[in-house]
Amino acid sequence: QVQLVESGGGLVQPGGSLRLSCVVSGRLFNLYQIGWDRQTPGKQRELVASHNRDGNTIYADSVQGRFTISRDNGMNTVYLQMTNLKPEDTAVYYCKAVNYGGSIDWGQGTQVTVSS
Repeated sequence: QVQLVESGGGLVQPGGSLRLSCVVSGRLFNLYQIGWDRQTPGKQRELVASHNRDGNTIYADSVQGRFTISRDNGMNTVYLQMTNLKPEDTAVYYCKAVNYGGSIDWGQGTQVTVSS
């Protein structure tokens, strides 16, 4: 099990940028994948971006080319750089960690609001 603490959310105008951070602690040796999901009221949580120890990175089509996921070498901290933000990016963003056994841990979420 790992613990995840997100930060960096807030209010931004359309076209603006934000960087989310997630500090990961706990059983990092068993951590396979780390990434970001988001959720809006009444909708299912959806993948935004993820990175695994095999070196593979995945982005949702809706954020490809605008968002970038990165991490430090030890996967202790993962970032989501968001640029050219759109109102439809408004959501609660959750840091997610998946271990080799398939178990998932979530952070508490951070609100991102894109509005003029």
